[in-house]
Amino acid sequence: MPAIPTESKVLVTGANGYIALWVVHLLLKKGYSVRAQVRTLDKGDYLRKLFSQHEAKLEIVIVDDITKEGAFDEAVRGIDAIAHMASPLPQDDPDLEPDVYIIPAVKGTVGLLDSAKKQGKSAKRVVYTSSGAAVLSPTLIDADEFIVYSPDDWNTESTEIVKKEGKKASTNDKYRASKTLAERAAWDFVATFRSDITFDLVALHPPLVLGPSLQDIQTPDAFTSSMKTFYNIVLNPNSQLKESTLCSSSCWVDVRDIAEAHVQALERSEAGGQRFIVNAGAFTWQEWLDLANSIAKRPLQKGIPGLERNYKFDYDAEKTTRVLGIEFKSKEETLRDILEEVEKKDW
Repeated sequence: MPAIPTESKVLVTGANGYIALWVVHLLLKKGYSVRAQVRTLDKGDYLRKLFSQHEAKLEIVIVDDITKEGAFDEAVRGIDAIAHMASPLPQDDPDLEPDVYIIPAVKGTVGLLDSAKKQGKSAKRVVYTSSGAAVLSPTLIDADEFIVYSPDDWNTESTEIVKKEGKKASTNDKYRASKTLAERAAWDFVATFRSDITFDLVALHPPLVLGPSLQDIQTPDAFTSSMKTFYNIVLNPNSQLKESTLCSSSCWVDVRDIAEAHVQALERSEAGGQRFIVNAGAFTWQEWLDLANSIAKRPLQKGIPGLERNYKFDYDAEKTTRVLGIEFKSKEETLRDILEEVEKKDW
């Protein structure tokens, strides 16, 4: 029997987000009822329009500040499960205090779990969208030795860096620290209140998320941070690309695969209490450029064709395939769908 059967109602926080919209889409398509939390009425109106064919099963709830005491008390009433996806994303301002990232991530997560403990007695599972940022160690990925991270690994370095450097820490470290601290807080909460709660916890860890968007985007600048980076390096013919960028490596996953992982994490009983890395594999930016130039109908930067692939690290996603049943999309499939979206919008 699935942990959360399809007649259930699922609360999705941050429901207007890049990944979250795909999660809402898949849940509604499978027959779930969705209570979608957003911060403003206009964002809720967009969801109603986007999913108008599922009007009877989509409910919008407004929580404008997820850090407020009891912010989610009403939102969790009568729900069977939660996909917690609301969290600050990396921003362009490098001078922001770390708490701009950390406080909403931690308070929003703990506040939601506390509301579920107090009000959501029907809740059986919480799926938390963590990040590969909570797993990798920044200094190790710059080392000469190739490393593979597993779901047992934690990024403790970024938290220490942020404690030491404050707002002088890099944006990446501030974001990574927020994801580590929020996830730690979630696991600590579940352990502390084990006898008082009706739900278990699953954490999902995607790396760079790429693929077509369901968001209301009018220009490439409005892409989420991961897709904006992808567009500027791979698809923007006016970008000035350095060799250091072209040969740099990271890991990626298609947005539809991480969305499907959320649904499977809700449905599969055996997923409870576990961390899953949802990763399609490693890449270099030149690799994406070579592939794009081989299939695109538009002129693109060529970079340095055939530049040696020197991957610095990867994530082990074997458990994700084995337990959640995720079969990851290929680079070519994802790229073709991105190109179709970009060309349709004449970007």
